[in-house]
Amino acid sequence: MLTLLSFLVVICVLIAVHEWGHYRMAVACGVKVLRFSIGFGKTLWSWKPKKPRPGQDTEFVIAAIPFGGYVKMLDEREGEVAPQERHRAFNTQPLRARALIVAAGPVANLALAAALYTLIGWVGIDEPRALLAPPAAGSLAQKAGLQAGDEVRRITLAGGGAQEVASFETVRWLLTQGAVDGVDVTLQISRDGAERQVQLPLSQLARREPDAQMFREIGIASPLRQPLIGSVLPGGAAEKAGLKEGDRVLRMGHVPVTDGQQLRELIRESGARGAPPAKEWLIDRHGQRLSLSVQPEPAQEQGQPIGRIGAMVGAAPEMTLVRYGPVQAAVKGVAKVWETSALTLRLMGRMVMGQISLRNISGPVAIAGYAGQAARLGPVYFLGLLAFVSVSLGVLNLLPLPVLDGGHLMYYLWEAVTGRPVTDAWMQRLQKGGAALLFAMMLLALYNDIASQGWLGLPSL
Repeated sequence: MLTLLSFLVVICVLIAVHEWGHYRMAVACGVKVLRFSIGFGKTLWSWKPKKPRPGQDTEFVIAAIPFGGYVKMLDEREGEVAPQERHRAFNTQPLRARALIVAAGPVANLALAAALYTLIGWVGIDEPRALLAPPAAGSLAQKAGLQAGDEVRRITLAGGGAQEVASFETVRWLLTQGAVDGVDVTLQISRDGAERQVQLPLSQLARREPDAQMFREIGIASPLRQPLIGSVLPGGAAEKAGLKEGDRVLRMGHVPVTDGQQLRELIRESGARGAPPAKEWLIDRHGQRLSLSVQPEPAQEQGQPIGRIGAMVGAAPEMTLVRYGPVQAAVKGVAKVWETSALTLRLMGRMVMGQISLRNISGPVAIAGYAGQAARLGPVYFLGLLAFVSVSLGVLNLLPLPVLDGGHLMYYLWEAVTGRPVTDAWMQRLQKGGAALLFAMMLLALYNDIASQGWLGLPSL
């Protein structure tokens, strides 16, 4: 229920802000707005202001189907317009006014995202400290000499200036930008009280899709987590071996253990080739070192054999409060919107060129899942998701597809260059083609959502 409610809040807020942008600019340009609707279909609630704005008589509506909205303006192409009100019709407005009204929707979404990122930065958010887990064998980080416990202080992307690292999330974000752009990055780290620089040649990456596999190839996939044993299930391998909650694992067989995620992977991999063998684990229990023989139990996960011990493994990462003053928070909020928009466009371009898989397109099921997770983490995290989706919606609507706001802006660009509007015949052809393409994208997004959940046995693209 929380997931559904969170999803509806995200959708309704973003649609309301988008349509409010169109509405507010239309009113400012002197265009008469007939209806402002959140949703489609049957009207659930409608009202009109007791004191409407001069020249306005807008009906505000909440409709039954929340996946969309619209602002209906006075327009000679959609019905008769009284001669005395012709100057208030959308189609009679100068080109600049029409373009501003159309662009105001996506701009409102981008402005909302900037405001939310600013609020989050000002209020503060707990994020994992930029302490690195042990890099995977053969990864770029392992070859560069990074070690478990290294703390990243600053990151410099080739061709740019050094950027301060506030948390592990900053590390992931900057590495994503560097990997997608194919540029090397320099990490300034702190190790045992000494500062040093390490270069990661991200230009050598074979994979540049921002997913888990790319971060494994880089070797920086998660923050450091202490290898502690959590709650132990009755009758499981952990209880049989004598493991207790709070035990710190120092070694598994001959492999030193420094991270909770590393320990989980070792346990899982122990069952990849049949029955997991018993191994001697060296643990620290309240300062006393003990050696225990632990034999994980065989299990299956998505059709793959793995090992399990019947206990929670790994502590939560060490957290740090990321907070800025109001001015710095505003600057970082605007910068975050700009960087996210630019990265989104670059990824879309690479998908069109076939350089990135189409499975990166997500739909409502994925958004609903993220919304539910963010709501459980707390209000600040939910606002962060709302900001990110708002940026995505703003950028999507600015794409030059005929049915989107960006498509209408392309019509106006044609009109500005040629001095004449797009003909009705061409308008209909372009609208039909754009609608078909958008519908195909929606089906693809829904397919990816279902495939990623493993429903119906669908393969991932």
